[in-house]
Amino acid sequence: MVTEAPPSAKKILVVDDESAILQTLRFNLERNGYQVATAGDGRSAIALAAREHPDLIIMDIMLPVLDGIEACREIRKTSGVPIIMLTAKDQEIDKVLALELGADDYVTKPFSLHEFLARVKARLRRASEADAKSSEAIAAGDIVLDPARQSLVVRGHSVALAPKEFSLLQVLMENRGRVVTRQTLLDKVWGYDFEGDHQTISVHVRWLREKIEIDPNNPRHIITVRGRGYMFASGGRSSLETKT
Repeated sequence: MVTEAPPSAKKILVVDDESAILQTLRFNLERNGYQVATAGDGRSAIALAAREHPDLIIMDIMLPVLDGIEACREIRKTSGVPIIMLTAKDQEIDKVLALELGADDYVTKPFSLHEFLARVKARLRRASEADAKSSEAIAAGDIVLDPARQSLVVRGHSVALAPKEFSLLQVLMENRGRVVTRQTLLDKVWGYDFEGDHQTISVHVRWLREKIEIDPNNPRHIITVRGRGYMFASGGRSSLETKT
């Protein structure tokens, strides 16, 4: 279900099987000028996301038919829309999994509406800033990243990346030859209000290496600088680097 709002209003898809929460979030989002679509299960959320093209998705992890984690996985196959997951306090493992699958943030129930609306505003602002930023293709050795087309070519072959993998590689390539700390990567890719830890970076770096390195266990491009962070090299190994 979609409610009417001014044509310029940002569209938010809210997914929760608890009617009281769904209606409360919809009411407060509409009061703040957003257009709102709602769904009560993961399968419906996937269909609505494809049809309505929301600017942001807010989705509970525990959903009927298809849970929020699986729905997030499916949406991420075709869309980089920001996703905020709603989680219970005892779902720590699910939080980590959701973030690894492409969710941008999570809010733990119960939460204050003030905090919730602040997170929504921050995510939408960050997405708008990223869209407005004009970026030319970045070439480094045998790797060409084109942010405008969201494309990656490695050794002449097109390579598909998940949205977070793409953003991570973009930050590293924009700073090629320089060490980028893990905290800087968290801030630039996941956002300043991200509550996860540096292990998230390690997981995504591993996935990236599997996609762009000839030998992921002996990386030539994404280099770990022990105790500091990561560095993108065009192909030659630096004296600062380590293999891990």
